[in-house]
Parts: sequence; C-alpha cells; structure tokens
Amino acid sequence: MDGGRYKFPSDPIADPRAIVTGGRNSKYRFTVLTSRLLRYEWSEDGGFEDRASTLATRRRFEVPEFRVIDTDGQLEIVTDFFHIVYEKKEFSVGGLIATVGKETWRYDGEDYGNLGGTARTLDGIDGRISLEPGILSRKPYAVLDDSKSTVFDDSGWVAPRVLNRQDGYLFAYNGDHKAAIKDFYRLSGSQPLLPRWALGNWWSRYHAYSSDEYLALMDHFKSEDIPLTVGVLDMDWHKVDIPPEYGSGWTGYTWNRELIPDPEGLLRDLHQRGLKVTVNDHPADGIRAFEDQYTAVAQALDFDTSHEDPIRFDCTSKAFMDAYLDVLKYSLEAQGIDFWWVDWQQGNTSKIPGIDPLWVLNHYHYLTSQRNLKSLGQPLAFSRFAGPGSHRYPIGFSGDTIISWASLDFQPEFTATASNVGYGWWSHDIGGHYWGSRSNELTARWVQLGCFSPILRLHSEKSQWNSKEPWKYEREAYEVMKEFLIFRHRLIPFIYTLNVRASYENEPLVQPMYWNHDEEEAYSVPNQYYFGPQLIVAPITSPHSPATLLGGVRTWLPPGRYVDIFHPGLVYDGGRNIRIHRILSEIPVLAKEGTILPLDASPIVGHGAHTPTDMEVLLVVGADATFELVEEDESEAPRVRPSPESFVRTPIKWEQRTGKLTIGPASKPSAGRRNWTVRLVGHTCGNAVLAGSVIRKENHSTVVELGAVCAARGIEVVLGGERGNPQLDVVDVPSRLHEMLHRCETNYQMKEVVWRLVTRDDAPLHERTARLYGLDVEDELRDAVLEIWFADRRSLRGSCGGGGNAVMGRALGFDCEEDGYVWV
Repeated sequence: MDGGRYKFPSDPIADPRAIVTGGRNSKYRFTVLTSRLLRYEWSEDGGFEDRASTLATRRRFEVPEFRVIDTDGQLEIVTDFFHIVYEKKEFSVGGLIATVGKETWRYDGEDYGNLGGTARTLDGIDGRISLEPGILSRKPYAVLDDSKSTVFDDSGWVAPRVLNRQDGYLFAYNGDHKAAIKDFYRLSGSQPLLPRWALGNWWSRYHAYSSDEYLALMDHFKSEDIPLTVGVLDMDWHKVDIPPEYGSGWTGYTWNRELIPDPEGLLRDLHQRGLKVTVNDHPADGIRAFEDQYTAVAQALDFDTSHEDPIRFDCTSKAFMDAYLDVLKYSLEAQGIDFWWVDWQQGNTSKIPGIDPLWVLNHYHYLTSQRNLKSLGQPLAFSRFAGPGSHRYPIGFSGDTIISWASLDFQPEFTATASNVGYGWWSHDIGGHYWGSRSNELTARWVQLGCFSPILRLHSEKSQWNSKEPWKYEREAYEVMKEFLIFRHRLIPFIYTLNVRASYENEPLVQPMYWNHDEEEAYSVPNQYYFGPQLIVAPITSPHSPATLLGGVRTWLPPGRYVDIFHPGLVYDGGRNIRIHRILSEIPVLAKEGTILPLDASPIVGHGAHTPTDMEVLLVVGADATFELVEEDESEAPRVRPSPESFVRTPIKWEQRTGKLTIGPASKPSAGRRNWTVRLVGHTCGNAVLAGSVIRKENHSTVVELGAVCAARGIEVVLGGERGNPQLDVVDVPSRLHEMLHRCETNYQMKEVVWRLVTRDDAPLHERTARLYGLDVEDELRDAVLEIWFADRRSLRGSCGGGGNAVMGRALGFDCEEDGYVWV
C-alpha cells in the first residue's frame, strides 16, 4: 500500500465554542460535547490532547446549550442534564463534583454502579469474571478514563501520550442507555459493516491438518448438508517444529509443506468450495532466519542477515510495520489467505510506554485489509479486545474457553454486556476449547447459544478426544447441532440486515434487556438478551433435570404477548418472571406479537453465503409489524463504507386489522425474482385469499407458499380471513401438559395426580395451585407444570373456579381486572 495507509477518518479537535478553560495558562479544560457528555482534562504542564486516541476519534460535535458561572475560586458548567462544580485545582474528590439527576459524582477514580463492558480475554476462565467498565450505569452517570490510551499523530501513526495528564469522559444519561451508546459511537466511531459471509458458520480447530484431511472435512460437512462460510487454519499451517536455536514455534510465516505441500492449491480449493480462509498468527517472535520471507523482509529494512539474527517484532517502528504488512503478509495474502487471526497473547507493553502492541496490530491490520476488498467485500480484522474503541476493528476473539457449564453460563452475559462499551461482534470458542469433560448436552446447548451469538465459530483444542464435528456426537446431540448450524445459515439475511443497522444506526445486534426496558426486572436477567429489535433469547446454560428431562432457565418477559419460534405451541403473557423449560432440541427464542423474521429458505447446495433464491418470513400475528430486509447489491463493486442508498431494500409489512401482508417492491430491480413462503408462527386458524397459494398446517403454525415473486412488483396477500385481525392460538393446556408429563421420569401415580389437578379438578384455581405446591414432586416438575398452566392467561378463562383467584392471578403476574378476567 502507499504511504497513506496509516491515515483513517477522524475529526479529533472539538469546536472551540464547546471548550471551557481558564485562559492561556490554564491547567484545566472542559469540553461540553453534548448536554449529557462532558470531557474533563487536567494538565500540570498546561498542555492538552487534541490528537485522536484509541477511544476518541471524533470530538467535533454540534455545540450544545450550556451555561458557565466563573468566579475567582470556582467554575460551574450547567446543562439540562448535569451541573459541574470545580474548584480550579488538580482534580480531587472534593474539587470536581457533578450533579446528575438526584445523584452526585465526585472525582475519585471510581465508577459506582457501572454495568460493565467486556474483557480482553477469557483464556483459562471457568465461569464469571469481573468486567472492565462500560459507559452505562445503574447510577445516572458513568465515567470512562482515557488518560493512558494510545494516540495517533497527523499521519495516522501511533504515538504515546504525555504522562501525568488526566483525561476522562462523564456520561450523564440517567438510564437512557441507547442515547449514551449512540453518543459513544459518535465520539469513538461506528462499528464497521461486516461482510455477509462472516455471519455464517466458521470451522476452527487446533489440529495439524493436512491439505487432504482439511478438504475432506469440508466435503464431509457438505455431505451432511451443514453449510460453512469460513475455514480457519490454526497454528500448524506454518512450521512449528523448528531448530531450538530459533526459539519456540508459536510464531511462524512459512508453510508447513509436510502437511500442506501446495498452499496455493489448498487455498484455491477452499475458495472454490465457497469458503473464506483465515490463518492463526502469533507475531511476538518476529521474523527469524528459517522463514521463507526472512531475506525479503530484511532487504526492506536494510537488515544485516549475515549472522541470521532475528528481525524483532516492533510495533513502534513504522519501518518494521511496513515490512511486516507489505512484504511478509502481502506475499501470503497473494497466495490466497483472505484475512488474519491475530492471536496476540504476549502482553500489552512495547518499547514506548503507553503503546499497546494489540492496539497497533488491530488498527493496522484492519486498515491494511482494505487492499483485499475484492476478496473480503469489507475490511476485516480478527483479534482480541484491546480496550474501549476496539469495536472499530471487528471481529473479536474471546480466547481459549474452558469446557464447562460455568463457562457456557457466563458467555450470554459476557456477550450482551460487551455492547455496553459498543463492542458488538464477539466470536467465542463455541463448544469450548480445552479441559473439561465430554458432554453431548453441553455441546449441543453451546451450539444453540452460538446460533444466536454475533459470530458462530466452532472450535476445540489439539486433542484426539475433543472436536466439534456434529457427527462425532450421539444421535440426539448430532441432530440438534446440525439443526442449529443450518438455522444459523438461514438467519444470515436477518443478521445482515441488523449488521447494517448496527453500523449505520448504532444499534448493536445483541443488547441487554435493560437497554429497552427500565423495569427493575430487566437488570435481574443478565443472561437474557435481545437479538435484534424483537427477538428475546434466553439460552439454557445448565444441565437438564433428571425428573423432567428438560433444561430450564429463569426469564423475565416484558409486557406483551410472546410466542417461542421453536416451540410455538406455547404462548406467553409477559410483564412477569417465569421459568421456561425445553427439551434438548429447543432454545427459548421469544418473539412478541407483531414480529417479522426473514429467513433463507434456499436448498443447501454447499458452503458459502450465497444470495437466497428462496425466502421464508416468520410472522407473529397480533399487532402491526414492519421489517426492511437489507441486502448487498452484488452488481456494485465493494466499497469500504457503502452509501445507505447502495443497498437493496425490501420492505415487509403486516397490517393486523385487515390481516394483509405486503412484501416489496424492492428498492432496486437487480433483486430479481425469488420464491417466498410465509409461516404464521403460533397461529393455525388463518387462510390466504390468493389464488394459487399452497396452505398447510404444521407445528402449531400455518404455512403459506406464495411461489415466485418479482422484486420490482412485490406481492400483497390477505392472511387473516374475511374478518382480519388474526390472533395467536390460545394455549391448549391439556395437550401441552400431557406432552410434558409423558416425558417425565417420575412416579406414574404422581403424574396422574398432577394431570387431574390441572385438567379435571373443579376447585377454585388458587386452591388447586396451593395443592400443587403441597404435592411431593420435584421442584423442576412443579415449575414446568406452572409454566404451561399459566403461560397464556386466555386459557384460564372459564376454568378459574371460585373466590380468591384475583389474589392468585396477581401473584402470578396477571392484572386480572385490567385484562377483563372474571375472577368469581
């Protein structure tokens, strides 16, 4: 690349009108970025930082309204959202105070109530860990320190900060979490757009694959109808058994030709199979004399090779980074490597204090990947989290995960909470990396979580006993893993749309519940999250109950009515806590009334992320719904950041009152024709007023096959019958209860007692519920019964019995009078 390769878009100098300082020799500076976001700086030397930092690349905001009250000994800054009182001395607990809402923040280096961000790695972690701070808080404020981050000079090259200066940001958003995140992205830069293929299934394993073995494995996945989009080559793609005088084999850039005699041929064959390829890189040991590229790199650096000294890795040297990226890595990319897995594990220090090698690697790998747009579609880096601002270099590798239920249980929270610092694209070792024990159930549950994670990358250690090929597991687990790997591929149109939304509208794919709800309960379910704007995912992260053979998870459902897209026979009324139970083949994914979920319904013909020829729309009736499907225009050349107008947009609209569904027309005729199917999830009473459509009922849903539709014209179909206004089916409690009880491995006589108590007894509801609690049954079985019995309040009508039921209804979370129930 040319000398401008280090430049990147930034606008780091704030509008002077937003700055409050004490004049020419002032040691303090405040920048009112918005009425809720303040930068505060103290400098003993009177100098302040105007260069872009790894956190803050864009400080020029529109100047908000604010007042300044300046006296000899005190400065006050007032906006509609915060009131700063500062004594004009070095920042201290008593000398810098902010009032936000009804709370007071004092400068003390602590950030009370912070909801957490993420962490650099999960290497060796078995369970929960403490997280670095994010910018969201249970308090009305959060603070983020930027005093020690790397900065960039005018050419875009990294530079250290001046020491002993204080530089921080006060986020005064008082619970408006989405507004805080959007302003954080304004300050730090938005998440880049990911290429479509990155959203499919990745295969990764630490294993010494030969070319033939790897290609055979990819062909085996195809024969199983399990699509992949990315093939990862771990350590052993390069020489690892090297002469001891050169050190360890962790770093390497020379193909292991005993395993891979024809690297270009292997990469070409993988590309022909529809796969992108990344290889593992531990760069810490630099380029040593045994490497194929040693002489070429040395020539670029005018390095003396006569003694075969190693060319040390030096991220602070522009000359070294030029040679590292433009000579060493360019030659390998020319052979067919699409992007790099930068697995930096060697610390955060360099020759220059304050410059973290991981930041340098992430930043310049991402910028350099722009030269591979033809192959990638979008720039891409694959590396570890280096701190706030790392969201600009997706995708994140979270490290070598220990195989345990505790590890699985922490990953949903870890993934969702990362959005609190804008980090939206984690890639975990799905199934876990090492240690632990073989478990079909654990692996299947992990793959389900992976399906509803930002990136799904199967991975495992270098062990003959541990690998994640689905067919190596018992039949039930194999079927579950296969089903969800296929479903992940089907989700690509949906996830790509949300990928565009994340990049252009600053809404990460995965969001904690409290981003969208201010109820206290939203903070009590850290493992539950939004996957897109309307799907609530509650992964099952613990072993099944021996009594019910069901996995369980405690959830909180916001107000509304929901159906599980994988278990549409149950409809749930929200506004309450509930424990949900599922067989191994199901994970709770709850869609509210008025949800549209577009899926790829094309036949599986191989690997890759092809434009769908067939689409299925999952529709949850009960409320109006809209969804705009966003796709690339494949007729246009790839660009680093396409304009919003360059995408192909297909509106999908559901009108509840009339029961009318409209698909299209698309924004561009290049979308062509494709086959469409509509699935009314949890609704089996519908019919379509459309000649030639095929209608069938399956799995508590109605499926309508619309056939081929021209994108330029679109289609309109009435699905609600003559009267319109279709509703989700009322839960058939006896049928659902019979299914659940039949599977339970518990006492037959007790099953009959429970069955009659729920379905045959005429006693008042509150008495029957009290008797259920008095039975000698397992807690999980009782919870599973209550889940079905009280899932859908409509199913209780006419079976409530006598007095006291209003109290029982409210105890279960139902506001009986408001809902029109007759509690006799």
